Amino acid sequence: MTALRKPQDALTSKAASFAIRSERAADVAMREALLDACFGENRHGRTCQRLRDGRAPAAGLALAAVHEGQLVGTVRLWHVSAGGRPALVLGPLAVDPACRELGIGAALMRQALAAARARGHAAVILLGDAPYYARFGFSPEKTGELSLPGPFERDRLLALEFTAGALDGVSGMIVPTGSVLPERRASLAPHAHAA
Repeated sequence: MTALRKPQDALTSKAASFAIRSERAADVAMREALLDACFGENRHGRTCQRLRDGRAPAAGLALAAVHEGQLVGTVRLWHVSAGGRPALVLGPLAVDPACRELGIGAALMRQALAAARARGHAAVILLGDAPYYARFGFSPEKTGELSLPGPFERDRLLALEFTAGALDGVSGMIVPTGSVLPERRASLAPHAHAA
């Protein structure tokens, strides 16, 4: 799954093509360095990280953006139960600060959401900036009665339904349900997963 993208602002001097593809095992070191650069060393202690620790991303829903041979963007989705209903949690979405004006973040979001929809998932939840994610259809409308396993800002808990009513009346804790990593990898989880 590789897609070449040319940003709409191709007239700027920073504009260039980039590719979005499935994440590969060889991407781990570059992904971790990118996440450290974007979120800092405290990223492993964030609330949403508790939904990812020791778990594998959802099949086919870990994407990487590559520009001039370098990994410059990443997004992953994870299986969760949202108050007893199956859903995905998206995160983190990260783009190299030097490439932020190329449209990579938006392209990663669109491709990740299209892949999740194509795989039959009913809803995606994330913790993020409402004005940014609203353009992809996310809102706090269905998340008011959901909780996360740690502190979070209520207005940043957002959801997008692919199936109408998938999150109607949902309440309770969002908990991980994805595949557990093998013990050897699980012990590395705080350093092998994004925040």
